[in-house]
Amino acid sequence: MNILDWKTKQNNVEVPFCPARVVLQDFTGIPAMVDFAAMREAVRNAGGDPVKVNPACPTDLTVDHSLQIDFSKCAIQNAPNPGGGDSQKPMAKLSPLKAQPRKLPCRGQTGCKGPCSAGDSSRNSGQFSAQIENTPILCPFHLQPVPEPETVLKNQEMEFGRNRERLQFFKWSSKVFKNISIIPPETGMAHQVNLEYLSRVVFEVKDFLYPDSVVGTDSHMTMVNGLGILGWGVGGIETEAVMLGMPVTLTLPEVVGCELTGAASPLATSIDIVLSITKHLRQADVAGKFVEFFGSGVSQLSVADRTTIANMCPEYGAILSFFPVDNVTLKHLKHTGFDKAKLEVMEAYLKAVKLFRNDESSSREPEYSQVVQISLSSIIPYVSGPKRSQDRVAVNNMKSDFQACLNEKSGVKGFQIAVEKQNDIVPVQYEGNEYKLSHGCIVIAAVISCTNNCNPSVMLAAGLLAKKAVEAGLLVKPYIRTSLSPGSGMVTHYLSSSGVLPYLSKLGFEVVGYGCSTCVGNTAPLPEAIRNAIKQGDIIACGVLSGTKNFEGRLCDCVRANYLASPPLVVAYAIAGTVRIDFETEPLGTGFNGRSIYLRDIWPTRKELHTVEEECVISSMFKELKEKMEKGNKRWNLLEAPESTLFPWDLKSTYIRCPSFFDKLAKEPVSPQPIENAHVLLYLGDSVTTDHISPAGSIARSSAAAKYLTNKGLTPREFNSYGARRGNDAVMTRGTFANIKLLNKFIGKPAPKTIHFPSGQTLDVFEAAELYQKEGIPVIILAGKKYGLGSSRDWAAKGPFLLGVKAVLAESYEKVHKSQLIGIGIAPLQFLPGENPSTLGLTGREQFSILFPPELSPGMTLDVKTSTGKVFSVIALFENDMEITLYKYGGSLNFVARRFL
Repeated sequence: MNILDWKTKQNNVEVPFCPARVVLQDFTGIPAMVDFAAMREAVRNAGGDPVKVNPACPTDLTVDHSLQIDFSKCAIQNAPNPGGGDSQKPMAKLSPLKAQPRKLPCRGQTGCKGPCSAGDSSRNSGQFSAQIENTPILCPFHLQPVPEPETVLKNQEMEFGRNRERLQFFKWSSKVFKNISIIPPETGMAHQVNLEYLSRVVFEVKDFLYPDSVVGTDSHMTMVNGLGILGWGVGGIETEAVMLGMPVTLTLPEVVGCELTGAASPLATSIDIVLSITKHLRQADVAGKFVEFFGSGVSQLSVADRTTIANMCPEYGAILSFFPVDNVTLKHLKHTGFDKAKLEVMEAYLKAVKLFRNDESSSREPEYSQVVQISLSSIIPYVSGPKRSQDRVAVNNMKSDFQACLNEKSGVKGFQIAVEKQNDIVPVQYEGNEYKLSHGCIVIAAVISCTNNCNPSVMLAAGLLAKKAVEAGLLVKPYIRTSLSPGSGMVTHYLSSSGVLPYLSKLGFEVVGYGCSTCVGNTAPLPEAIRNAIKQGDIIACGVLSGTKNFEGRLCDCVRANYLASPPLVVAYAIAGTVRIDFETEPLGTGFNGRSIYLRDIWPTRKELHTVEEECVISSMFKELKEKMEKGNKRWNLLEAPESTLFPWDLKSTYIRCPSFFDKLAKEPVSPQPIENAHVLLYLGDSVTTDHISPAGSIARSSAAAKYLTNKGLTPREFNSYGARRGNDAVMTRGTFANIKLLNKFIGKPAPKTIHFPSGQTLDVFEAAELYQKEGIPVIILAGKKYGLGSSRDWAAKGPFLLGVKAVLAESYEKVHKSQLIGIGIAPLQFLPGENPSTLGLTGREQFSILFPPELSPGMTLDVKTSTGKVFSVIALFENDMEITLYKYGGSLNFVARRFL
């Protein structure tokens, strides 16, 4: 097959792709590594050398992914250690009062306005709340680190206690397997660490260079495409196959070229640009396709912008969105710790193989299946309001739109103010000075803890604007309630490291704490004189905030117009003191020497933002991350783990157990065995999802898994979740088809039940399957259309296999799940077009026999005979010789294991 003829081959042929590396998170990493440990055991038992069993490509596993919150700033919920093996030393019982942050002495700083405490402050209008973060919280007054709140420390203790067995297993894996790197706890989640530390961009192995590429089990894996690294998320079975040296098979995709041209409005923030590009791509119908960005406008996007756009693939349906490496990427990599020599080699290689994007190059752009053009100049900033977040107003139309709101009848936008009263002015005395309030005056301005202010660029934009405003001599009127409630301690960290926090404070935007504040009505009361003036003059006063909620009267009962805006615009409107301003033609105020200062004079350019972000913020953050990665943490470093070639399985463990996938491992494959007199375990309808099949979430007290854990001596509080117990096949098998929404036609109502036909009993699905296996009776599944729909889940195939399912007969399959069934050793069979169990007169109570010929071929037809004498045909959905080979060997795990014999 020649894929260079891509115009005719796309969407019609499958191509094998071998990624350079794999990234796992803990939920999918634990079963993968348990399988490798079990494979070592099986290879040893079959006479092979277990030391040879290792991942075939570099594999990184991040332990941080799931966090169960036992302690919070509100209360501490004490729970015993639910280990399931030998019990650990009991933890001291804690008082809820001790969950408060610890106080830090002032250390003699001058100008301190109160104790450097996370609990209270005489300067702030709110509380400096406890914050669970890996980065230090800074005191908002003199920027000294505040010790971690006790809540995070106690949660970490509980996590280590609860997951000690799993962590010890990970530690053992890191010691004995080659090509595996375990990223210790308390470091960061998979997609973030992948971006910040694991990415190579270009691999160099024994003087051989090749592009970095990655597949992983984290849903945010596509973020890495923003760094010029091809990558996307796959299921656990596909990931294990790659680790075993097998390729990922994908349909040759269409590649949509997205050309970015022009320049965005100076007032447009990164969020404006990202959301606008996402909207355009959604309208362009790029579902199921690759997207690659090109054009002069790409250089205006920072790496943070690019990775955000790449991460939003699910929003517009693309498989991935790729940004080729360019000078912006290289500058970013320099600040993240790549050394000069590595960058020089990287640049030379990528240019030599024509993978480097260069605006100055005269070479023509790549050829794409389709081209979508987006002009950045069409992206303009908006605010939302004055009463509903869906009512968007272009910033350059703000003045006229507010005027229209004054004229409109009372309703979703209007205030119905008489024309003769629209220019009323109410004088007010405040702190010894007279101020004038009018319709549109701003009395609340808040940068608060919502999604948009966790983006470094928009928060830095607010800080840089404040810096320029203060330096120009601008101030915010003292009666305006200003506040800054960052989304996390990390936000405060990069605001302080870039030096802008004092300027925000100078304008009144001081850190008041971490948590929902102004947008849920938790703002401090307005000064009484201001409140009285607003009410007496019937003034339409305004609030401006960078949150997500702005319902009428939510901020304060006397503030009737509320607008959502980006953080820098919140600061700008606070300085102006009114929303009745045209930023293009009217000044924000008067600065030093009586000079009129316009917004354009103090608005930071994108170049300024990128420079500060990369040189001040990114370099500091990545240096800290690198140190954390290299040092690990005390608990992980002190954790003891065996160093034996084979893992010493603990038969008492309820977390780690040797699975039975390799029980029939043999040196030579056997011909596909016939399925004789199989009973139907489940008779399912259309659109059965992997959520219906795969164990997920909490373990119900009445479930088969709960019975198993209870028999092991655990209480319901110690059950933990299916996700935490993915390394125990006994739990996961019992959780397969345990979804309470499962509709089995044998039962007639949603329930995780089925009928064991030899006895006539209605049982849990696992209990029926267990009886069938004891009786030596194979089982199959009958299903309708789109079997296996939804997210790729390895246990949606592994679970049925361990239940004894030999084949699935369905009208159609979700493609990825069909491949997973083959990869575990289950035959996916499809009814002929127009046929299904109903048209064939099947009740599911029959016994079924399926004969496989000695030599299978892709797409061949097989005969199925029932105990009632009916014979019908089905299609064996093996699409190529590789899938047939995997099925003959009993799945991909056994296929690869035989290589070591």
